[in-house]
Amino acid sequence: MSVVLLERPGDGIALLRLNRPDRLNALNMAVRESLAAHFTDLAADDTVKCVVVTGDEKAFAAGADLTDLLERTPTDPAFARTRAAWAAIERYRRPIIAAVNGFALGGGCELAMHCDIIVAGQGAKLGQPEVKVGIMPGAGGTQRLVRAIGKFAAMRWLLTGDLLSAPDAYRLGLVSEVVPDGEVLQHALAIAARIAELPPLAVAAIKETVLLGTDLPLEAALRLEGEKFQALFATEDRTEGMRAFLEKRKPEFRGR
Repeated sequence: MSVVLLERPGDGIALLRLNRPDRLNALNMAVRESLAAHFTDLAADDTVKCVVVTGDEKAFAAGADLTDLLERTPTDPAFARTRAAWAAIERYRRPIIAAVNGFALGGGCELAMHCDIIVAGQGAKLGQPEVKVGIMPGAGGTQRLVRAIGKFAAMRWLLTGDLLSAPDAYRLGLVSEVVPDGEVLQHALAIAARIAELPPLAVAAIKETVLLGTDLPLEAALRLEGEKFQALFATEDRTEGMRAFLEKRKPEFRGR
């Protein structure tokens, strides 16, 4: 049984569905490396404009699989394999949308935070409860959560391991939208379809600038934005987009 299923639900859209329902889609090494392999393949496929990652109605991913971690030592080579798997997602240049139902905990919450947009169901629960089993987040949870919701809010949830409801996560800025549980994937795919119709070079430039700029001083980040903005004027899509707007017709973007 494949632990991550790849589907093509629409033009320009890839759907990655975690498939360990008996373990609430807990992330073991097989899941991480399957995700990494899919993202590596999708990065080489220019027909894919947006990726949606989801689980099932019970869980997006209920954290790391503790049976994988129980016997690990600090020098276990599995840690390097895990970091390499996450890096394949971090390097992906096109937008990624997390469609979250049920639990997104620990590594599952970190997987959602590797995405660019998070659509959560009303009943979803998110959090980093690693402290309750004697460890801490290890796939970006401490750093991405702080950047998403700020130090003091992040400390509240990291140090207690308490879970966030989807409405609270939205209020704090951890998720993009909250929708009824039965509409999560449909809504995420609708957003993906809108992105897939847009000029891919501009979309990729926006993602890269936001992610890089977050860690730069404001002056350097604004310089980066200006450089990316100016570079897009060399693209055919920029000319097509502006002409189509002025001619009141739908543009035909080609990624050039």
